[in-house]
Amino acid sequence: MTDALQELGEHISETCADVVKSFHVSFGELTIIAERDSILKLAKFLKDDNQCVFETLIDICGVDWPERNERFDVVYHFLSMRLNQRIRIKVTADEATPVPSLTELHPSADWFEREAFDMYGIRFAGHPDMRRILTDYGFEGYPLRKDFPLTGFTEVRYDDLEKRVINEPVQLVQEYRNFDFLSPWEGMTKELPGDEKAEKEPSDG
Repeated sequence: MTDALQELGEHISETCADVVKSFHVSFGELTIIAERDSILKLAKFLKDDNQCVFETLIDICGVDWPERNERFDVVYHFLSMRLNQRIRIKVTADEATPVPSLTELHPSADWFEREAFDMYGIRFAGHPDMRRILTDYGFEGYPLRKDFPLTGFTEVRYDDLEKRVINEPVQLVQEYRNFDFLSPWEGMTKELPGDEKAEKEPSDG
């Protein structure tokens, strides 16, 4: 399997030399590092080429590396059911530069790209409906970025007085918690509450 993936990687790299930066095979999987602006061209080649036939787009996801200038990896997973092969494509992106959309070639990319936008703020040029898909209306920020606060920025609740859903800043009622480890609701200790009253068995010493 590794030899077949290596040959496939060499074929793609040689045929699309202007698009492919590098490739590697690890853990039985082929990964192609590609130019961001040429992802549509590469995806079309992978779909049409007789040695590839990657006709099914399985997933698009993001990875956040906040210390990099191009902080995002956009990761594509394709499947060739005819050849029983899988391939992973990676491109890099930043917050301002959009990635070409694959919706024209793979309609299934529609919701995947919207999810990457919703969770990371990655934008896709040419997408027909680039809006959030998982978070609430009026949500601020991008939850899967590593610098996103664990509490979020705003919270959504239904207000009985106003009879509508409202957004308001998150207010932490208690910043720190003092745990009562003697309470069975907080955690258990070696000595349970009440055990201190029991008579201890005499030791041999």
